[in-house]
Amino acid sequence: MMEFKIIKSAIFGNKTQKLLAFFTIFLASMLISSMLNITLGIGDKMAKELRNYGSNIIVLPRGGSLNFDVGGEEFKPLQNEVYLDEAYISSIKNIFWRNNIVSFTPFLEGKVKIEEGVELDIAGTYFNKKIVLEDEDFFTGVKTLYPFWKIDGEWIEDDSTDTVLIGESLAKKRELKLSDDIAIDGKVFKIKGIVSGSENADDKIIMSLKLANELLNKEGKISWIEVSALTIPEDDLSVKARRNVDALNAVEHDKWYCSAYVGSIAYQIEEEYKDASAKALMKTSEGESQIVKKIQSLMGIVSILALIAASIGIASLMASEIHRRKKEIGLLKALGADNVSIYMLFLFESLIVAFFAGIAGALFGYAISILMAFLIFSHTIAISWIIMPITILFALLIAVIGSLMPIKNVINLLPAEVLYGRK
Repeated sequence: MMEFKIIKSAIFGNKTQKLLAFFTIFLASMLISSMLNITLGIGDKMAKELRNYGSNIIVLPRGGSLNFDVGGEEFKPLQNEVYLDEAYISSIKNIFWRNNIVSFTPFLEGKVKIEEGVELDIAGTYFNKKIVLEDEDFFTGVKTLYPFWKIDGEWIEDDSTDTVLIGESLAKKRELKLSDDIAIDGKVFKIKGIVSGSENADDKIIMSLKLANELLNKEGKISWIEVSALTIPEDDLSVKARRNVDALNAVEHDKWYCSAYVGSIAYQIEEEYKDASAKALMKTSEGESQIVKKIQSLMGIVSILALIAASIGIASLMASEIHRRKKEIGLLKALGADNVSIYMLFLFESLIVAFFAGIAGALFGYAISILMAFLIFSHTIAISWIIMPITILFALLIAVIGSLMPIKNVINLLPAEVLYGRK
């Protein structure tokens, strides 16, 4: 009871010192809260934005390989004429991490004759195809997988069999333009759009998968599928699994399988899709991981600097408070109080101030993070309430570290010298 009265008297007795301590911890807490909320909110949006720029998983026919480049990774020339079955494409959304699958798009490539002695590459694909699942209708295609594709003209429908798109380079070479006709295997098709912004599509005729199936006589077949999935950064476990999944023990395998690594998502696709081999495009995934890690590193450095600066400020204020109350400390020692008990009184005072400063800092940090996200990133972000207890713990840690530094001032005070005014 006496300790409570001493703490209450100390808090309300020197309001200037306590306000300065409150303001110091408040600023550090506000910084940490805003940084954490921006990192979590913008980090998720950044991951989604990055997934808008191509695939990070490719699904190939088992036993076959293709001559194309995806995400900077080269796949060898076609060795065996094997294809995937389009009928199983919806199984990609049947895996454990189905909600992480942002988009997927099948491709069927081949060569067609446009005139005697002249052949061109064609690619059949989805544009904005509706995939009927058990509990939802999922729309997917190159519109969502490659939003950076630019179209001069109009997109064609997914089941169109009389219109096509052509790559920009091909249009220039063949001197073709919008609304021109192009003959393919003796049939005439209308050019509805010219595609730019994609190296893979630059020299091809792009058409619906249905039309490509007919022209290549590959009904219901596809060459490969590109998949875009939201993933978490790679770590030692994912690297170990990438080398050899069978080398994982039961606990490691369960943790890896139930984590959204690009490798585990590819592994699950391979389990679900009949006769398919799913490969993670590691250059794409590693690039995303590096961005996330740099953001986390920046947050860590800022947090450490804020902790150090605020702790030094609290230590300075604590040393000043101990000096101001040295007679009170001397009296407590004379009455039999030990150094630890006296120090705990000062620590509890700091913790009480830090607790309320942490709450206020977290709330103001939320507001600042929302404002900064809108002004800098042009995005609104949600409030992550998990940051509140983290910020309060951070504020309490500042109080503890700041109070440890001047403890020697309490230990070195002698009751006789203080009470007789010699110190």
